[in-house]
Amino acid sequence: MSPFRSHMAAALAEARAAAARGEVPVGAVIVSPQGQVVAAAGNRTRELSDPTAHAEILALRAACAAAGSERLPGHDLYVTLEPCAMCASAISQARIARLYYGAADPKSGGVAHGARVFQHPQCHHVPQVYDGIAAAQAEALLKSFFAGRR
Repeated sequence: MSPFRSHMAAALAEARAAAARGEVPVGAVIVSPQGQVVAAAGNRTRELSDPTAHAEILALRAACAAAGSERLPGHDLYVTLEPCAMCASAISQARIARLYYGAADPKSGGVAHGARVFQHPQCHHVPQVYDGIAAAQAEALLKSFFAGRR
């Protein structure tokens, strides 16, 4: 097993690219058990006219396609914002081993707030969760994006 290396900088880069496209700046990166980035994505809900096109969902789709499997055991997911309930459920279904996220989302989060998907008895797989990773940068990106919209 390789030593820990955070991939949140790559997720933040995806979030900045999403903001440049006019999307809510959320970015996600999936890393293999060997430490290789296998998928990266930013939000594309507006671009694709798809309410499910969250960064996490797009990254999961790409990683699963690359793996040829609907499950990603041993993989890590880095995302700049606490996943919503839909994304948390998909993370569980994909059997992601570890979830690292930046900013908390008291309004729409589904991990530490709101639905708390991983705490439900119906949740068959619970990843290890690490929050607050590069939270200040992720929060600043979101605040800047929404300040420009108001």
